[in-house]
Amino acid sequence: GRMNRQATAMGMPTKGMVLLAGNSHPEFARLVSRYLSVPLGSVSVLQKSNRETSVEINETMRSRDVFIIQTGTKNVNNDIMELIIMMYACKTADARTINVVMPYLPYCKQSKMRKRGAIVSRLLAALFCHTGLSRMITVDLHKKEIQGFYSVPIDNLRASSFLIQYVMNDVSDYRNAVIVARNAAAMQRAASYSERLRLPLAVIHGEEHSESEQADGRNSPPPPMQQADQLEAAGASGGVGGASGVGAVEERRPLHHAGVKFFPMPVAKEKAHMQLVGDVSGRIAIIVEDMVDDIEQFVRAAELLHDRGAYRVIVMATHGLLSADAATKIAAHDCRIDEVVVTNTVPHEVQKMQCHKIKTVDVSVLVAEGIRRIHNNESMSYLFTHVSCDD
Repeated sequence: GRMNRQATAMGMPTKGMVLLAGNSHPEFARLVSRYLSVPLGSVSVLQKSNRETSVEINETMRSRDVFIIQTGTKNVNNDIMELIIMMYACKTADARTINVVMPYLPYCKQSKMRKRGAIVSRLLAALFCHTGLSRMITVDLHKKEIQGFYSVPIDNLRASSFLIQYVMNDVSDYRNAVIVARNAAAMQRAASYSERLRLPLAVIHGEEHSESEQADGRNSPPPPMQQADQLEAAGASGGVGGASGVGAVEERRPLHHAGVKFFPMPVAKEKAHMQLVGDVSGRIAIIVEDMVDDIEQFVRAAELLHDRGAYRVIVMATHGLLSADAATKIAAHDCRIDEVVVTNTVPHEVQKMQCHKIKTVDVSVLVAEGIRRIHNNESMSYLFTHVSCDD
């Protein structure tokens, strides 16, 4: 029965599931494998002496549903290359479907146009889809619109219920807490948490601009008047006689530049001082974010909250990237952050050794249950119970 239900449009039944793992987060892959009671498939993903990635699959893939577990870490480009080569190896070995389980999707912050940059997130999606991706499973995308870059289904699972459970069970006196949005961009997520925990909400305004407000000032000035006039004069005098010459002059003549005097005067923003909207005095402040990468802005926010009377500051985020020297900064005796709570979507064992304030919430159950439901053709909606669009 089930094999027939899972037959593809080509009428090819599945020969079961195979779980593969790259080198990015072996501990997470082990936890998922244990929950599903499916052993990790035999695959060797090695870096050769010339630093090229080599993948060798040691079991049959034909007509099987492959789930590849690989997350983004500090060694991000290597993670992506490993994943692409693994996907291609599975495609070459004639796997029925190739499902990528990437709890933290890298390059997700580069999902908007900046100056003359590129939307790298879109490029990555095209690369994955071209390599043979059938479905993507991820946790807490930085921007939900990234789903639109993929031409295959993408399941954006939410870790919020696990973090909320942590607050209720492990934060003593959590009823005396306030949910804080570090900037306007984090407001929706914070509002969702405050509604579900039934706690008040505060927001920090000023100084640090959210990504959406960063200047897109492409710095090329308009061509000065005299330069445009010179170009025009050169175009007029450089023509060769005859009808073809006139045509050539017309082609080379630039459009006359009238200057930007008709444009409205661009007014620069005045940078507001950091201020808190909402009351935290005598309460626990819980800063809610989707990722903790550079810690500097969180440290400044924590200082402001302490100055406004908060007696404890907790930073909560799904992805604990904690790049560079974030762990040592949090551990410093003058740092006002009392606790950093992150999930295990990104490995951070080294940072935990450097800093006792970092706590981990295990979300492998969420990912594993997502895999199980997809493989059994079950609905995913239970995993989104009480999750609002803003999470």
